[in-house]
Amino acid sequence: MTATSRTTRVDISDLAERQQQIVTRAQLLVAGYDDMAIYRRTRSARWQRVLPGVYVLTTGHLSDEQRRIAAALYAGENAQITSLAALAWHGFRYAPISDRVQLLVPHEARRRSAGHVIVARAMELDPNARDAGLYRVCSPARAVVDAGRELRELRPIRAITAEAVQRGFTDPPALVDEIRRAKRSRTALIRRVVDEILAGVRSAPEAELRECLAGSALAPLLRWNPPLHEKDGTRLPTPDAWIADSALAIEVDSQEFHYSADGWRRTMDRHNELGRVGVLVLHFTPAEIRTNPRRVRRLIEQTHDARLGSVTCDVLTRDPSYAESVKKGPLLR
Repeated sequence: MTATSRTTRVDISDLAERQQQIVTRAQLLVAGYDDMAIYRRTRSARWQRVLPGVYVLTTGHLSDEQRRIAAALYAGENAQITSLAALAWHGFRYAPISDRVQLLVPHEARRRSAGHVIVARAMELDPNARDAGLYRVCSPARAVVDAGRELRELRPIRAITAEAVQRGFTDPPALVDEIRRAKRSRTALIRRVVDEILAGVRSAPEAELRECLAGSALAPLLRWNPPLHEKDGTRLPTPDAWIADSALAIEVDSQEFHYSADGWRRTMDRHNELGRVGVLVLHFTPAEIRTNPRRVRRLIEQTHDARLGSVTCDVLTRDPSYAESVKKGPLLR
């Protein structure tokens, strides 16, 4: 390249700063760099080629934000980030960590997966996607369902779905809409998990407890996270699971919440408040449910049987009967 051609280059420092040092080949060509100049800088390790036609003008590892920007620049302006990368952007705490960035592109787009980018063609992009400036991010509901279609184990799917609802990222109807949009394409596990959410389950350990009791004669009697009241309308603590016939509450005590000083105090307050009106509370840890489900199930069944006919408890529930939903089968069809 001649000295004259060098002087015609446009300063790209502002562009690079806006895009966190990620630029495309097309942008470099417009700025006056030819392919030989790009090649020399990448060969000398001053720049890095991170994706076909996408470069970072620094050395070292890319940040998560740089990976998202690079993916979006590679896939094109209509692309939408989804799945685990989108959950990370939204701030999910329990989403599995992944270096990959999955993007939705219009069905007619010709981009293919490359490097850390997974390209998925979609007949319908997410109309609720959010503008993040340099890229668009799918809504939490779409991202959760897409992650549920990508993951192959129930526990992480349960964790992200429960977090989505508990922390108000989305609600069960939105998840149902996204599953119906996806139809039957790799949705078996996420359908199962959303069915648990619709039944009232609000955490992964609760889902494992529900699974543990699925074959029990108590299953039709169980209600999950039901609002409880005294006859005068006084609100009582909401247990994870509830059997009205024996006034039996079941709590899943996770270490993260219950074993802190404040968590332990709140657990005792809940226990004592329910005990005041004649409710017996059984406590199990997630590890116990996972490793010894037969013992957990036996203890619950035996406690229920021992209390039948001998309990005086005027606790009221105002939620729709879970027994009816059990008779109808899966809630999500």
